[in-house]
Amino acid sequence: MPLGYLFAKAFSAEATVLSDIVFRWRNGELFLNTLLLAIGVLTLDILLAMPAAWLTSRTNLRARRFWTVLCVLPLAIPGYVMAYALLALGGNNGIVAQLFPLSARFPRLSGYWGALIALSAYTSPYLFLNLRSALLGLDPSLEEAARSLGHRYREVFFYVILPQLRPAFYASGLLISLHVLGDFGVVSLMRYETFSYALYTEYMLSFEHISAAWLALMLLAFTASLLALEARLLKRMRLHRAGRGTARHLSLVSLGGPGRTAAYFFLSLLGFVTVAIPIGSILFWMGQGDGQITPGLIKGLIGSLSIALPTGALCAVIAVPFAYLNVRHPSRLSDTLGRIAYIVYALPPLAFALSLIFFVLNSMPFIYKTLPVLIYACTLHFLAEAVGPVRSSIYQASPHLEEAARSLGYSSIQAFFRTLFPLLIRGMLTATALVFLATMKELPLTLLLSPAGYETLALNVWSYTTEAMFAEGAPYALVMLLISAAFVGVVLRKQG
Repeated sequence: MPLGYLFAKAFSAEATVLSDIVFRWRNGELFLNTLLLAIGVLTLDILLAMPAAWLTSRTNLRARRFWTVLCVLPLAIPGYVMAYALLALGGNNGIVAQLFPLSARFPRLSGYWGALIALSAYTSPYLFLNLRSALLGLDPSLEEAARSLGHRYREVFFYVILPQLRPAFYASGLLISLHVLGDFGVVSLMRYETFSYALYTEYMLSFEHISAAWLALMLLAFTASLLALEARLLKRMRLHRAGRGTARHLSLVSLGGPGRTAAYFFLSLLGFVTVAIPIGSILFWMGQGDGQITPGLIKGLIGSLSIALPTGALCAVIAVPFAYLNVRHPSRLSDTLGRIAYIVYALPPLAFALSLIFFVLNSMPFIYKTLPVLIYACTLHFLAEAVGPVRSSIYQASPHLEEAARSLGYSSIQAFFRTLFPLLIRGMLTATALVFLATMKELPLTLLLSPAGYETLALNVWSYTTEAMFAEGAPYALVMLLISAAFVGVVLRKQG
């Protein structure tokens, strides 16, 4: 229904007005800017994540577990916090200017290059984790066969290993592209106009909002094309073993002296840019403040928790029927219902928020800009992150438990709660934690749907950084970083 109101709003103007809105030159510029940013982030992520994944999975490098954790840690740093850290480095009052006043002026990153670096540093762990997992799961016998035919390791890598990594590249590429298309915090701080940034500006400045509705539809079309492209690339792909054979142990590549030195330098440089600079920047500006816990920080934390806690709990509960139908009663209908959560998750947040605004204003205007609407939007948007863990728990629970309970005279509902539900608790807790963290870091939905005067940690980081008030925004960024880092630490511990 919200999307229906978005379409209705977009086509509510006269034909001549619609023609001017749809076919104006600025839309082409926004499309080109968004496309260039997505391509740039994907390219830079490949250059960062591919060598790191290979070094930590296929070589005899020392402390591979430490380097793996270092490459994953940027997940704990939200994109807008990464942008905050980069912006705080340069300029006349930046960190470099204060630490080295006599040196040449260090420019403040902004525009395309600032957005490219911030988004790449934030999204590279998604590609790193997928590639590392794929590299560890490959069958070494194919590589051994290629080596026995006289091919050097470089040829084996490009002709045997890389083709088998295509699913990892496609899945990660889609996820990273969706992050770039839906991102608002980084591009707004870096002043780089993409569809998301222009959509927010158009909505805040215009009165009729027809132009904003069309920008949202164009952004949705961009997203749909990426989903269709990924499905087409994966169609009929077969990479499993064709015949029988024995799985072999993976042999590590031995790095020589220069190669080992280069590997350590690359991984150290990657960790410095993606982890040390953001953390150091936040701590530096924390030292520039008064060091006191302000009422605004407490208010922002309470505001974030008041959204994240109910959203996490609701998503964990709502995910159960989605996952249960998909696993226990597979059919075309249940598969379609299961995909709904992922379709909503793929919608750019600003476009989804705008459609929800039109829906609420035309049906229930008295709840516009209230906390329940914001929780409702976050629940729908992040439901997909909760379905996976719950579905995994159902897969691990034998259906014979419910059948045995039914044979003892219990109804279907009683059998579910007595046998299956206790086994779902772990998956539901994981789902709650995933959604809780995602909601704590969420910015676009909160920006458009939160009540007047409502504060969250994310909103405060964004608002202070837009005004170059880095010392005032540092406490909020630090709390966000600590919460995210604690969660990533738990995930890494569970994953081994």
